[in-house]
Amino acid sequence: MRLDVLVVSRTLGLFAVTAIAELLGCYLPLLWLTGKGRPWLLAPAALSLAIFVWLLTLHPAASGRVYAAYGAVYIATALVWLYVVDGVTPRWNDYVGVGLALLGAGVIALGHRSD
Repeated sequence: MRLDVLVVSRTLGLFAVTAIAELLGCYLPLLWLTGKGRPWLLAPAALSLAIFVWLLTLHPAASGRVYAAYGAVYIATALVWLYVVDGVTPRWNDYVGVGLALLGAGVIALGHRSD
């Protein structure tokens, strides 16, 4: 059981770091396109997206099931980003949506256990 908790924790941590790299890689060009940032932001954006792609290769299995679970963590991370970076407080429906996404990811992950 302890090993399972460690594996899940590492996987969730990897998912969160992957999501941050993806968000940053998309956010920096948005700043430039909306006139809120300089063109040089495209260089770190490209680096961030390259890191994002590399991080995807570190996931336990390259399958739709893993990426579906990652999607839920991405949604949760995007809401944290909304609050921390954009300064927008999420509403109750945002929390419900994240909860449903994470619950769905849990069903996917736990339903596939090969015990």
